[in-house]
Amino acid sequence: MPTSYPSLQQWERGPKIVAVGGGTGLSTMLRGLKKYTKNLTAIVTVADDGGGSGMLRRDIGMPPPGDIRHCMEALANTEPIMQKLLTYRFTEGSLAGQSFGNLILAALNGITGSFEEAVTEMSQVLAITGKVIPVTSADVQLEAIFENGTRVVGESRIFSFKKEQDCRIQRVELIPPRPAPLPAALEAIAEADLILLGPGSLYTSIIPNLLVDGVSDAIVQARAPKIYICNIMTQDGETEGYTAGDHLEALLSHGEPGLVDICLANSAPVQPDLLDRYRQEDAVPLPLDRERIEAMGLALVECPVADPSGSFARHDPDRLAEAILAIYRQRAVRIFRGKRRYILEV
Repeated sequence: MPTSYPSLQQWERGPKIVAVGGGTGLSTMLRGLKKYTKNLTAIVTVADDGGGSGMLRRDIGMPPPGDIRHCMEALANTEPIMQKLLTYRFTEGSLAGQSFGNLILAALNGITGSFEEAVTEMSQVLAITGKVIPVTSADVQLEAIFENGTRVVGESRIFSFKKEQDCRIQRVELIPPRPAPLPAALEAIAEADLILLGPGSLYTSIIPNLLVDGVSDAIVQARAPKIYICNIMTQDGETEGYTAGDHLEALLSHGEPGLVDICLANSAPVQPDLLDRYRQEDAVPLPLDRERIEAMGLALVECPVADPSGSFARHDPDRLAEAILAIYRQRAVRIFRGKRRYILEV
């Protein structure tokens, strides 16, 4: 753990970090990273169709705001009452289950006429550290194809359908295929000093971003080191029985070679009481098949990044951020090119 955080000057000149994903894992990581650098960009999936996000998507035709909102909450610099407002969920009436933060985004979407602009405006209202960018503005759905040939459309339906089929997901696709990316997403990737994939649900939070036209290629072409951050546990209804190598192979098969340089995995033990609870959900600590990862030409870094005291087996934001920055410092040399412009030599 760090003994101190960077000075204001160090924070403002910190590395340009691009994090690609969605869900709770991404927002947890952002909470830690924002203490080390001002130059954060989250590129977030918009394939969600469940819960309050799915309701707004169906009712008013806007992209799902949930994952975007979580990232903005993580990066926000607001008064405590505003944080409570953003996370408040209505419990009664037609708005039951809906988040107030989602409704703010929906209102801004109506005012600006653009979801991208709505995200930008809300980012300014919340004075967030860095940027949050939807990976695409297209209305996309996620389709999962299973090893037995069956398929299902809808991110929210994958969990139950997989349990019924009792076989692995072979691949996922977007409908319509290869939607256009937001230019700002590709620009952020190209300018990054460090690119992070995950943590988060493999098939429903991380891979959908790679299926947007040009995103996978942009990551491969970027000079920045690329780190895949493993989940602490396997995920019921998505990756039961998977190893870290299985996760990496799925990423590469949906993307292309060169997508990942380094795999960061947790080395801290999970509390026994949590293990018992997760076993009931067919989830276990993610096995690390070290020789297989090495044979793939990837570096494996193991660090104690799990939250030692939480009620879930999740990453600790500060431990994870420190591990990521340690890898960055070891793997990249920033060379001054004039006019405060740096490029990476890896």
